[in-house]
Amino acid sequence: MALEIKDLFDLQTLAESEEVEFKLAAGQDGNGALPKDFWSSYSALANSRGGWIILGVRERKGNFIIEGVKNYEKVRTDLFNQLNDKGKVSINLLQGTTDAEFIEFDGKTIIAVRIRPASRTQKPVYLNKSPLGNTYIRQDDGDRQCDEITVKRMLAEQLYESRDNLILSKHYLFEDDINHDSLKSYRNLLSSHNPQHPFLELDLKDFFKKIGGWRKDRETGEEGITLAGLLMFGEWEAISSAAPNYFIDYQERPEAKTENRWIDRVVPDGTWSGNLFDFYRKVFSKITSDLKIPFVLQDGQRKGDTPVHTALREALVNTIVHADYSEPVPLLIVKRPDLFGFRNPGTPRIPLEDIIEGGVSDCRNRLLHQMFLLVGLGERAGSGMPKIFSGWKSVNWRTPKIWEKQTPAQTILELSTASLIPEDALTLLDILFGDQLTTLSQLEILILTTALIEGWVNHERACQLTTLSSREVSTSLAKLTSRDFLVASGEYKQKIYTLPGSEVPSADQIFAGVELAHNLLISNSQHSESQHTQSSTYSTDSSTYSTDSSTYSTDSSTYSTDSSTYSTDSSTHNEEIANTTSSKHERDEKGRLLSEHFDAPYIDSLAALHPEFREHLFEKAKESRNKRRLSPESMTEIILRVSQDHYISASALATILERNANSIRQQYLTQLVEQGKLKLAVPQYKNDPRQGYMACIFENNKNIN
Repeated sequence: MALEIKDLFDLQTLAESEEVEFKLAAGQDGNGALPKDFWSSYSALANSRGGWIILGVRERKGNFIIEGVKNYEKVRTDLFNQLNDKGKVSINLLQGTTDAEFIEFDGKTIIAVRIRPASRTQKPVYLNKSPLGNTYIRQDDGDRQCDEITVKRMLAEQLYESRDNLILSKHYLFEDDINHDSLKSYRNLLSSHNPQHPFLELDLKDFFKKIGGWRKDRETGEEGITLAGLLMFGEWEAISSAAPNYFIDYQERPEAKTENRWIDRVVPDGTWSGNLFDFYRKVFSKITSDLKIPFVLQDGQRKGDTPVHTALREALVNTIVHADYSEPVPLLIVKRPDLFGFRNPGTPRIPLEDIIEGGVSDCRNRLLHQMFLLVGLGERAGSGMPKIFSGWKSVNWRTPKIWEKQTPAQTILELSTASLIPEDALTLLDILFGDQLTTLSQLEILILTTALIEGWVNHERACQLTTLSSREVSTSLAKLTSRDFLVASGEYKQKIYTLPGSEVPSADQIFAGVELAHNLLISNSQHSESQHTQSSTYSTDSSTYSTDSSTYSTDSSTYSTDSSTYSTDSSTHNEEIANTTSSKHERDEKGRLLSEHFDAPYIDSLAALHPEFREHLFEKAKESRNKRRLSPESMTEIILRVSQDHYISASALATILERNANSIRQQYLTQLVEQGKLKLAVPQYKNDPRQGYMACIFENNKNIN
């Protein structure tokens, strides 16, 4: 597929995509050479969703300068020579010179290199002969080196066609470890679906063997219960022994909020088997209990299913059969008034675009899939996701959103029950634009509707509204902007779009009051320092606050003047808060900032907090404050604990943890946001250093409780 680049406008449009990378390719002597960092980007794009690397373009803060590539023929020849060198890169994914296209641009030549996503059997794509330490994935707009766990997961996916046909040891017994009531219920379901099926004549154990619960390896002679058989019909103790990370969770939440309250929950709690078949039966009845079933006759009988029922059934079965039960992420189903959420551990085996389009299937657990198919549940040949999309379209609900996260590996599907284009939204758009709306495509109207309802839209959000390509989304956004339907602000991948007259405040405007309040508090704190020279927490002889401490340096963003003195005098604290109160930036009784820009309180400064609440936060982070070395799991749990019920800045959080703010942001906060465990205070400016973080939805089970 040729890349259309005709002018700088095209480059600006492409730059909004996270699958496009620009590199100069000038070489040390200026005569053109393949840049050294080309290969990490090649690996990252290949191991992710694919994309383009554009050589010969200088990018500086969102502005593009076409430098061109000198000796471009030689550069392309060098590219293919190195691609075919196993010592350089594990595989060549380019399909000839059409994937390294020369594009003439104002008398200069650039090279557009198309990187196709690697298949499951080709991953990991790595450099320098060794996958460990030389494998990359795409995260946001950067290339991130994969950790050992991620690499091993890719290798395991490459090796095993099906992850659930593993024969368990002889210590797993049909009589003790399989729940016979579950298996009998499954057989009754098969009898209802296909009364003449020959398996129905077998006794229970032989029936179990025939449906894939028991397997014999004809090469080695080994036989026994399969992992699929145990997961589908087993007892909880046996399942948790064979798959220690296995955990399944259903939550019905009462409000359309990213919170952890629920009014109904299904987890393995000892009152039922805890296996997948019983989980499916319990959860499907709950998620469909409130759906209105129209009276439809088919062949003279009432038809109970609607397209929405079908979509929810497909979503639930897909979540179960595509899950990687070795990953430390619970399988989670959420029902809220505004959506149904489905999360399975493990990333998809095929690109998301192929999943949405349908017709291609690579199931991770093929025996489990076959068990569901046998009783009429689930779809073959990759038709499940198209049925989900068509089911949602049939009732004019918003287009489903599906995305993947790499660390820890998980796939999330959100089925919103909000109207695709609400009548009141369409009325408002008609008032704003009149007959001009009739000239727009459905995608363009969806983009405008999203900007109206959500206040803003960006390239990433627009891509979630459609199954069209990223390029087509970019073109639609550009068209809407050029015709004054939308107003663009920001640069490069930070660009956002709003309706005319309803601009989203800039990051500086949002945080201006925060910084003003913060500066006043610092001033008050410094004034009170002379009156409170004795501080039990931050004294000059404290081991955690000394010039030779590895956790403190004069240029550290962790220990700013914000943390130099904390008054324990409640009256002084109240006076400080009073001095920083304004109409738009007030503080609650705990000293947390309240702003019209945030949907929850914001901790910008520890000096502003009420002393008792500040000590409460210190107590939550006691393990981090007392130990210099903590496991990533422990630190993650502490961060989520401290950031519950409010946003907190990275600098304030780092001070509570007694760590460096930059390290905390790079090692934890960015990944926790990507994993859906932390929510951003200002998502439209996700990389702003003043950003706030709050614990939220789709967390590991121990953080849900």
